[in-house]
Formats: sequence, structure tokens, C-alpha cells
Amino acid sequence: GADTVLLCGATTSGCVRASAVDLQQSGMPTLVVRDCVGDRAPAQHEASLVDLGGKYVDVVSADEALDYLRGSAWGRV
Repeated sequence: GADTVLLCGATTSGCVRASAVDLQQSGMPTLVVRDCVGDRAPAQHEASLVDLGGKYVDVVSADEALDYLRGSAWGRV
């Protein structure tokens, strides 16, 4: 019954990226929560977010993710 994945975790250039690509290839809409992912190197982190946002997912802030949840049926329960 899930219709969207909010993706958080480490490492942005590794596990987060691989998960985002897998989710996109599975047809699952995905939001990567910028405030909730990280990497060892800031430059890799930022480059990964730009690339992911340009090709695979929507990159959003934690506030935007919470707004999304509040607007969803799950968020109104």
C-alpha cells in the first residue's frame, strides 16, 4: 500500500544512491530527505544530491518531507 518512499541514511554517494536508483527502476516515487543523509566528504555528498535530483528522485528538506506526510492520508491519521 506504500505509494512513496522517504529515503534517509548514509552514505549519500553509496548506499543512498544505490537505493534511490533501485527504487526508481522499480517505479517507486522517492523523496531523498536532504537533512537526513550524509557522506564522509561534503563535496561527494552535494554532487550526489545534485545528480540524484537531476535523474532519479526528488531531493527535499526535512520540512518539505514532513509537509508531504501531513498532507498524505497516513499523515492525517
